[in-house]
Amino acid sequence: MPSRRAFNLFLKGLICIGVFSCSIAVCMGVESSEFEALLQLVRAVDPQDVLKVGQNAPMRQNPCMHKWKGVTCSSHSTSITEIRLENLNLSGILDADSLCKLPNLRIVNLARNQIGGTISKSILHCTRLTYLNLSSNILSGRIPKALTKLKYLRRLDLFNNHFTSTVVDSMAIVTESESLNGGSDSVPRPSTPWYKRYKFMVPLVVELGFFLLFMYFVGRQAAKLAEDREILKSLRNSPLKMPPPNVQEGEKPLENRSELVFFVEEHESFKLEDLLEATADLRNQSFSSSGLYKVILKNNALYAVKRLKKLQVPLEEFGQTMRQIGIIKHPNILPLFGYNSTNEEKLLIYKFQSNGSLLNLLESYTEGKRDFPWRLRLSIACGISRGLDFIYQGSNDCIPHGNLKLSNILLDDNDEPLISEYGLSSFFDPKKGCLISSNGYTAPEKMLSEKGDVYSFGVILLELLTGKTVEGTGIDLPKWVTAMVKEEWTGEVFDKEVAKAAKEWAFPLLNIALKCVSASPTNRPTVEEVYEKIEEVIHDTPNSSDSTTECGGYQDNYCMLHSFIPETWDTPGSNY
Repeated sequence: MPSRRAFNLFLKGLICIGVFSCSIAVCMGVESSEFEALLQLVRAVDPQDVLKVGQNAPMRQNPCMHKWKGVTCSSHSTSITEIRLENLNLSGILDADSLCKLPNLRIVNLARNQIGGTISKSILHCTRLTYLNLSSNILSGRIPKALTKLKYLRRLDLFNNHFTSTVVDSMAIVTESESLNGGSDSVPRPSTPWYKRYKFMVPLVVELGFFLLFMYFVGRQAAKLAEDREILKSLRNSPLKMPPPNVQEGEKPLENRSELVFFVEEHESFKLEDLLEATADLRNQSFSSSGLYKVILKNNALYAVKRLKKLQVPLEEFGQTMRQIGIIKHPNILPLFGYNSTNEEKLLIYKFQSNGSLLNLLESYTEGKRDFPWRLRLSIACGISRGLDFIYQGSNDCIPHGNLKLSNILLDDNDEPLISEYGLSSFFDPKKGCLISSNGYTAPEKMLSEKGDVYSFGVILLELLTGKTVEGTGIDLPKWVTAMVKEEWTGEVFDKEVAKAAKEWAFPLLNIALKCVSASPTNRPTVEEVYEKIEEVIHDTPNSSDSTTECGGYQDNYCMLHSFIPETWDTPGSNY
């Protein structure tokens, strides 16, 4: 028995020693092979020792155990999988031999540095590589054909270098436009150009394309003319008898009576016949059988007419709501000029705003057609919050907007924001599923309330800060910004104009926006609190972007952000 027990103990000891030896072997394997390869790569791209490899003791140890900056290892910390050293002012050369000695390396990002030299043919040995970004460096020479043979490579960005030519015509190199949109999706293999194989079909395809394009525009114009005729026909079939411009509060309209009621001075009003003889240009059509028209009267006066069809609201109730909206006078709320009401449809009349909407402005800026400086963005944000504050302050029967978005924020001749379509939400019953739906702007609880409008306003703030538009793209902007903040890339969310001119003062506004888009309504501020916080940002922002001062990086900006925001306002993204 003693000998058998001793043998068991001896056997267990051998197993423990074996496991321990294997562990050491694995670690030593990383240190002796991958670690040395990584050191060679870093020394090649960073001869000036910006990364402090030669001075910092932990940097000379296992990168998977001591977490080198920009280096990511596998879940078991046994092999290097990612190298991200972008925008660090590295000025060496790319050592493809060392790079490809990292057998499990999948992602390499060395963009926005000063790395020179060429891409060696030995890049062929980086067999596991799925993403390679060498954009905005000073690489030169020819692009090696070996890149086309990396079967796992899905994203390749070589934009903004000094290459002399591509390898083959069909090789996908990220261009400037592709780089702005996230890069190319894949690197196709060399093949015979399609135009050589199917060149006889090109004329037929071109002719077919022109024919389809022609038919599309003809059909679109026909639909527009039919729509214009329909609205004029509907108005002509309505009685032309009109009440006096100033309707008394207690007056009840007849059930089938057509009204043309104005909320302006009598000399500014016009007759229904003037509207019938006007030129109507359909601007947009929505799913709810409503349309927006640009109307030009014979005296060249411009109006915007909102047409609501199949709105099941009694005329008396509709007129009462219109009078409640018509008396509102505020510099940041688009005033209701007048309205027309029948059983079949309702027309809302506004002064036409030639500067368009905030969506038009942001899209024109993105396309490089207009400037959109920080001061104007801040002024627009303040104006919208001021208008919302006017709606909600001291009123027990106020109507939530329910459809705040860029296209519903118009700009007057001085680029002052005007909240449009206010009051229409009172005709939509959320219990019947008729809540106005604006993808990307609607709060998670989908309720017509002040906190719902605060959420929508928070999305608009994020659009002003990031330069991204929610309408038309469907992007979940709060989710994207929150993810960037959690990854400590907060400074990267700002649009280039904001980052260049006023990054320091944009941080407090970002914190306000993230608070507004909190998932829970109870965690969102009131409209009044939002307006006060934005005014504080305006007070602390210099009058000129030239007076901005550089700050010591992201952490300093992040700390400064919280110096603006009281402790009751939690950190960005804390509600996710």
